[in-house]
Amino acid sequence: MATTRPPRTPHHTTTAYLFLLISHNTAALTLTPLVIASGLLTLLWIGLPFIILTALTLRTIANAQRTTLTHLLHKPLPPPYRPLPPTGIIPRVRIILTDPATWRDLLWLTTSPLLITLALIPTLLLAHATYQTLYALLLWHTHPLYDTFTATTQTQALTALIPATLLTITATLLTPHTTHAYTHLSQLILAPSEKARLTARVAHLATSRADTIDTQAAEIRRIERDLHDGAQARLVALGMHLAMTEQIIETDPTTARTMLAEARETTRHALTELRDLVRGIHPPVLVERGLDGAVQALALTHPLPITVTTHLPGRPADPVESATYFAIAELLTNTAKHSGATHARIHINHGRQRLITTVTDNGHGGAHPTPESGLNGIARRLDAFDGTMNITSPPGGPTIITLEIPCALSSPKTSPSSATAS
Repeated sequence: MATTRPPRTPHHTTTAYLFLLISHNTAALTLTPLVIASGLLTLLWIGLPFIILTALTLRTIANAQRTTLTHLLHKPLPPPYRPLPPTGIIPRVRIILTDPATWRDLLWLTTSPLLITLALIPTLLLAHATYQTLYALLLWHTHPLYDTFTATTQTQALTALIPATLLTITATLLTPHTTHAYTHLSQLILAPSEKARLTARVAHLATSRADTIDTQAAEIRRIERDLHDGAQARLVALGMHLAMTEQIIETDPTTARTMLAEARETTRHALTELRDLVRGIHPPVLVERGLDGAVQALALTHPLPITVTTHLPGRPADPVESATYFAIAELLTNTAKHSGATHARIHINHGRQRLITTVTDNGHGGAHPTPESGLNGIARRLDAFDGTMNITSPPGGPTIITLEIPCALSSPKTSPSSATAS
């Protein structure tokens, strides 16, 4: 069974990330006097606010280090901290001091000199090699007294080049090892412990479960409201209409026929509303044609021209298909209402046991979720499947929204499909 390796980071990008990591360590070291002062002042009770200030500042720097390590190692490194109470100095200090992540941050702070030295060893070797090379070139072109080249200066220049070459080779060979040691030691210190990881997972599942229950309850209320205000009201009116028709069918056949025609029209409207309600729960096209066909049908009815490309060697589970379909429909609605876009693109594929959907538009950008926005509702819907939503929407556009849901596929197909709707 083939294993999936994380993508390799380009060398120049790795160097940039490495210097960024070193800057985090350096910034953390500047907090050392404040950390010591806060610890000493705590004995007099006047250092409690300083503990909160120091801890929050150190957490900000440590989280920046975690974010950079995540980009460099392609492994998520989430913040492991316990949530702080919104008010109260003593409760907040108590949570900070009893949080294992606080002591991990302090360990990272104390090891920062070692980490910086470890990362800078190849740089220092290259700097000395550069100095030796410049010295050799100076000897090669200049004699101290007569400004001429002699055998003595040639020997000295060659002698200076030997250690420069050795230092360059040593620095080149050491760089990947010191970088690996630096990043993985930092990761070992800053990564959440297994207990913290399990605690965060349980909290996430509890929140996800509560959100799912709330979403399902809201959906049931919507269905009940639509039935009560729509099809149910029409069917009640239909029953009353037929009862009146039954009473006058012998005495006034002409009026009875008119009332029967009205009843037939009421039946048609009720059936239309029931079909729309069923489509809102689980569209029939999703059952018949799968996610790719349903999204293409959705794009054909959209006012914007939308390009749909799919690469699904099979079908996801029904709940995943439904959640993805309605998320795409909500995103397209937002695009038409708020983005000012003239074109949108949907790409759906499956890889690494994840269904990945990307919705892109050429609008003016600036999309961001708010507590009451549709984007937040999509995130909550995906959260029930342990899925994620990533939004990239700079001012001026474009807006790129990526949805990822862990899932397996079944019913393999032979070829991908694509379509353009306008």
